[in-house]
Amino acid sequence: MRLGAHCSTAGGFHMALKRAKQIGAESCQIFVKNNMRWFGKPPDREQVLLYSRALLENPLSCVFAHTGYLINLSATSTANRENSIKSLIQEIEFAEQLNLPFIVMHPGAHLGSGETAAIKQIAAGLNEVFAATRKARVRIALENTAGQGTCLGNRPEHFAGIYEKVRSPKRLGLCLDTAHFFAAGFDIRSRKGWDAAIGEIEKCVGSEQILAFHLNDSKTELGSRVDRHAHIGAGKIGKEAFRHIMNDQRFKNHPGCLETEKSEDLHEDIANLQTLRALIAKKGIR
Repeated sequence: MRLGAHCSTAGGFHMALKRAKQIGAESCQIFVKNNMRWFGKPPDREQVLLYSRALLENPLSCVFAHTGYLINLSATSTANRENSIKSLIQEIEFAEQLNLPFIVMHPGAHLGSGETAAIKQIAAGLNEVFAATRKARVRIALENTAGQGTCLGNRPEHFAGIYEKVRSPKRLGLCLDTAHFFAAGFDIRSRKGWDAAIGEIEKCVGSEQILAFHLNDSKTELGSRVDRHAHIGAGKIGKEAFRHIMNDQRFKNHPGCLETEKSEDLHEDIANLQTLRALIAKKGIR
């Protein structure tokens, strides 16, 4: 995989690329606006120019975004749903300005309406968003989840249901999180278990839909359905599990980004990336 981490854009989008360089990243995930607010200001010309220059100075294999955490397309017809759609449209527009290929998004939480109704709501919301951004090239990478509370995305069938109802499936993709897989009940600690998890994705929507990975250990047990990230090797998944993940040649060119806690000097990201790289064989498993 092309390893990297989620990097802060504090000080400007170009600063995320400088932080990526600091940790020795090949890929990078960012927020295109404040992740805890519905709306933000679009990147101005100077910001885009600084970002473009920084990217030339530190070429990365992939820079992509993650949506803000307020967005919930599975919400019923409320102000939150309206804001979710408008917010996602804005994020796609911002990502387009930065020439990002996709934005990772949690499918959402049904909050009691049930999975079937929620899947219809998500697809309807995506249809509205894609229609409003029909000229954009930015895709939405749906992220698998731990299934905490009423969150959808812990079962691959949820993605299949969304794909079936979206009118522009080419605008969709997937981002798979290792900690979420584990907490959802997929025992990826063995190569057999990893292959089984990927096999479920293949069966439901096709492995070609996988655009990126989040590489996180889990603070919680297998099947806990509790989303708590840990540093690589410091959680319940364990370091050895990442050996077969790192050496899976099917995903050798996919971005794989950390989403673990970090200090201002980013030494945790540096250590986690060193741990992952040390597991990569000279010749991959596949």
